[in-house]
Amino acid sequence: MLPTMMSSPEELARSVAQRARARRLAENLTQAGLAAAAGVSAGTLKRFERDGQITFVSLVRIAVALDATAELETWFAPAPFRTLDEAIARAGTGTGVRQRGRKK
Repeated sequence: MLPTMMSSPEELARSVAQRARARRLAENLTQAGLAAAAGVSAGTLKRFERDGQITFVSLVRIAVALDATAELETWFAPAPFRTLDEAIARAGTGTGVRQRGRKK
């Protein structure tokens, strides 16, 4: 069972890597086979599965090869509206997304 709250980014990265490895094995793919299908080096895939270290583009390539992109589509999606007034305010901006942050 996966923890509901990760205590560090490194733990989250390792958890994602473990799930990707489990999915690869469920698909009966070798590391070399998945690496080839994803267009990444075998070393990149091995490092990812071992340490969770990978570039974002390589992670996306692996997700595509494992048919796991639906989850990526929800990352950084706009937050749901809390009130009707907020929905109306966002609709008036055109994009619904602020163009600048206020915090440094």
